[in-house]
Amino acid sequence: MLPIHDMAERHRGLTVALAESYTEAARVCLDRHHESPVGFKITNSERVTDAVAEWKKTDERTRGAWANEDDATRDGAYACALAAVELSDGLVAVYRAETKTGADYYIAPAGKTLGDLEDCLRFEVSGVDRGGQSVVKRRLKEKREQTVRGNSNLPAMAGVVGFQSCVIRLSRVEES
Repeated sequence: MLPIHDMAERHRGLTVALAESYTEAARVCLDRHHESPVGFKITNSERVTDAVAEWKKTDERTRGAWANEDDATRDGAYACALAAVELSDGLVAVYRAETKTGADYYIAPAGKTLGDLEDCLRFEVSGVDRGGQSVVKRRLKEKREQTVRGNSNLPAMAGVVGFQSCVIRLSRVEES
């Protein structure tokens, strides 16, 4: 199961309101192309994890509130990518990343007590509404490059969600 629900219980970097908002956006994005449940392929390096996303269909009011496709895709991708990295690697959001770090969130192993962010990975997230594997791969390359340019020396990971294609690609960034 792709754990896009009740994320604030596991991701201390998300408040209840923020996590529910991300999940709501993900539901809108998924409704554009699919009916619940739908299978996702999560690719992380050479590992592939199959997951099923289940959600309650959105109503007209919710779709109207998320009528800005770009915002819905971005915020829906936060829910799905954070859920994927939790499922795939046992990592959860612990803090929102600052501007210019080349990332959206700091992630760390679930349950890890952090004194500071030095034990975290930066996590850059993006979403694409339409397109197949090639579109997702191209966006992942862009997001990996963004983390390298970021103003931070912490290691990084990038994740891209393809809503139409039901794929989530995750990749650790090795800086040279």
